[in-house]
Amino acid sequence: FLGVCAGEFSILRSPQSVVFRDGGWPIPGERIPDIAALTMGFSIEEDLLWPGLATGDLFHRPQATVLVTVKGVDKLPVKGFSYPIENAIPFSLDSVANAIHSLFSEETPVVLQLAPSEERVYMVGKANAVFEDLSVTLRQLRNRLFQDSSILSSLPLNSLSRNNEVDLLFLSELQVLHDIASLLSRHKHLAKDHSPDLYSLELSGLEEVGKRYGEDSQQFKDASQILVDSLQKFADEMFNLYGGNAVVEVVAVKEFNSPLSRKTRSILQASQSKNENPYNLAYPYNYDYSVIFNIVLWMMIGLALAVIVISYNLWNMDPGYDSIIYRMTNQKIRMD
Repeated sequence: FLGVCAGEFSILRSPQSVVFRDGGWPIPGERIPDIAALTMGFSIEEDLLWPGLATGDLFHRPQATVLVTVKGVDKLPVKGFSYPIENAIPFSLDSVANAIHSLFSEETPVVLQLAPSEERVYMVGKANAVFEDLSVTLRQLRNRLFQDSSILSSLPLNSLSRNNEVDLLFLSELQVLHDIASLLSRHKHLAKDHSPDLYSLELSGLEEVGKRYGEDSQQFKDASQILVDSLQKFADEMFNLYGGNAVVEVVAVKEFNSPLSRKTRSILQASQSKNENPYNLAYPYNYDYSVIFNIVLWMMIGLALAVIVISYNLWNMDPGYDSIIYRMTNQKIRMD
C-alpha cells in the first residue's frame, strides 16, 4: 500500500464467524465497502488483498453490519482492532444495500443510511416501519433533544452548552444513535429473521465542534470523549440486540480527499484520453458477458440452420405431390 494515512478504521464488535486480525495493516479508503460486503458473505468484483480480514465461517454470516463514519478526527480511542486508512475518499455502501435488496427482496430486510447533519436518509424494507418515528431533519432533531426522554437528562455535557447551535447538532447525532437502538429494541423479532440488515450512519457534529472552538479546546476534548462513550454503548446495544451476531465498525476521517480536476480544451482532453490507454487494450467485461455471448451465438447458429433446412426443402419440393395447394387445385380441374 502506498499513500498517507488520513483516518482510522476500527472494529468495535464482531461475531466469531468474522475474523479480524490485529496487525495494523493499512487499508485503502475505497475498499471499505468491499470489507463490509465480504463480512456479510457477498462477492466483490475485485479481490481484496488485505491481511486484516481472514476467512471465517461461510455458513454463519452476521445478521447485521453497522458502519458509523465520524468526520473531523483521524483517530478515536475506541476498543477493538484499528487499522489506518489510506486515500480517504468519500465512499458509500450503496453496492451492499443493493445486494441485500436484490437477494432478500421477499424478506424485506432493514437497510438504513442516515446523515443527520445533511438531512439525508435512505430506508429500505422494514426500516420504513421500524424507524418511522426517527428524527431525521434538523428541526426534528432539536425538538427531540428537549423532550423528557432525551439524552440531555442523563448525558454529562461538561463544557458543552445547550444554547449553542453547534453543540446541539453534535448532541442531536448522539440522540439519533440512542433512538435507533431504542426503536430496534421494540422490534426484536426483526433482528432474528434470516435476512441481513445494514446500518450506515455519518456523523459530522464533532467536525463542527472543532471548527467552532478549535481542536485544542476543552469543548472538543469533551465532545470526543462523549462520542467515544456513546459509540461504545451503541455498539454494545446493537451487538446484543442481534444476539452477538453483528459487526459494528467505525470510520474516523479528518476530512475526505476529493480528487482534483480542472477544465481543459477538447484537444487536451483527447490527448489525455490516449495516455490513459496507451496500448489500445479492450475494456474489461463483466460476469454476464459469457452468458449473453453464448445466448446470442447459439441463437444465431440455430436460426441459420433453420433457414438452410427450410430453403433446401422448398427448393427440392415437388408441387404436385408435396404441396396440398397444388394437389387440391388439380383435383378440382379434373372434376370440372
